[in-house]
Amino acid sequence: MEKRNMWLRYSALMLAMVPAVAAAQPANAQSVTRIDVELSSFKIMPETITLDHGKSYVLHIANTSTSGHNFVAKGFFAASRGVKPPLSSDGKIELGGGESVDIKLIAPAPGRYDVHCSHLMHSTFGMKGTIIVR
Repeated sequence: MEKRNMWLRYSALMLAMVPAVAAAQPANAQSVTRIDVELSSFKIMPETITLDHGKSYVLHIANTSTSGHNFVAKGFFAASRGVKPPLSSDGKIELGGGESVDIKLIAPAPGRYDVHCSHLMHSTFGMKGTIIVR
């Protein structure tokens, strides 16, 4: 009987802690905005991505072409917080034909950040854009 009473007290204590744990979560922990970015033959769509400083985002980057492309935004990714999965220091995401990736991050300080595909001549043919953080 004593074990049962101890179990009941433990359960009541754990249930009492649930609201405190929930309250400790940041208010915006669940407000993540998804931005779809499409890489195709010599285009990054949208060409201009507008984000708000300090807000959480998921960049869903999809290569819709059959050949490889990349998404290079070195300054943007270096300035952003909480980038997951972590990127290399060159801020480049390589995607083969038909591949996609989700990058989670918190938008950096306001500014303009250049984006391009670094494959030979791709940015020359128009595969570039801008991320604007306001």
